[in-house]
Amino acid sequence: MKSKINGLVYAALLTAMAIVIPISFGFLRIQIPPFTATIGSHVPMFIAMIISPATAAFVGVGSAIGFLITSPLVVAARAFTHVFVGVLGAAFIERDLSLFKTIIITAPLHGALEAVIVMPFGFTWYNMLVVVGVGTIIHHLIDGLVAYAIIKALDRAKVGK
Repeated sequence: MKSKINGLVYAALLTAMAIVIPISFGFLRIQIPPFTATIGSHVPMFIAMIISPATAAFVGVGSAIGFLITSPLVVAARAFTHVFVGVLGAAFIERDLSLFKTIIITAPLHGALEAVIVMPFGFTWYNMLVVVGVGTIIHHLIDGLVAYAIIKALDRAKVGK
C-alpha cells in the first residue's frame, strides 16, 4: 500500500513540475524559429520513466498542459509526444535497460515524433526534419544528462530507499 501511495505522490509531483517548468522557467527557453526548447522540460519525463509507464504517461500529459498554457498549439502538440516517449522509455527500463541507454535509444524516436506532429502546422520539410527533429534530439540528450545526474545524486543520497 505504501508503495502505491509513494508512486502516486511521485507522479503528482513530477506532473506538477512538468506543468510549472514551461510556465515559470520561460527564461530557459531557446528559440531557433520555428523550433523552441525549454531547457529542463524533459527532466520530469525521464524521472517518471524510472517509476512506471503509467507515471510517465501522466507526466507527459502534464507537460502538454503546461505548454498549452504558455505556448502556441504546435508547441503543446510537440510536448504531447512526451506521453509516448515516456511510456516507451519506462517499458525499456522495466525490461532492465539502463536509464542512460534508454535516453540514447528514445532520442531519435522523440525527434521523429516531434517532427511528424508539426506536419499539419505547415512546416517545410527542412524545418520539420532538421530544425524540429534534430533540435529535439539535441534537447532530449541535454535534458537526459541533467535528469541522469539528478537521479544519480538522489541514488547516492539514498532518497526513496
